[in-house]
Amino acid sequence: MDQLLALMDDTTPTTASAAFYGFMGCTSALVFACLGAAYGTAKSGVGISAMGVMRPELVMRSIIPVVMAGVIGIYGLIIAVLTGTQVTANDFTDFKGLSYLGAGLSVGLSGLAAGMAIGIVGDAGVRATAQQPKLFVGMILILIFAEALALYGLIVALILSTK
Repeated sequence: MDQLLALMDDTTPTTASAAFYGFMGCTSALVFACLGAAYGTAKSGVGISAMGVMRPELVMRSIIPVVMAGVIGIYGLIIAVLTGTQVTANDFTDFKGLSYLGAGLSVGLSGLAAGMAIGIVGDAGVRATAQQPKLFVGMILILIFAEALALYGLIVALILSTK
């Protein structure tokens, strides 16, 4: 009877390594993306604070780098939720775990790089815009290209997490 029940149950237990890879992908996505978002927010915030002393009327206009840095954290959160909720006690393979690790590292590390770029450009850009308002459009374009780096990581992570 036990053999008959075993044949009917087609689930296989998840190995510890598969679960580890899956959860590390989830963790990597959120941690590295949020590190990038935090750095971008902090570095841009320093520039906004310094610029606000000279030109307080431009502070709200200069918040854009902070918002763009915050979006990077959302990218990491999306992948962390998608991958973290799919790790199960049964039928989760090493292949799936490694694909989630790749997805997490993809969005996380690209988010870290983009956050660093946004922070540096945001800091220098808002200070320069305070002195020369014509630089605003150029700063926004550079920020968009820096944000695109994180978006590339998100796209690759979405592809990897659906394997």
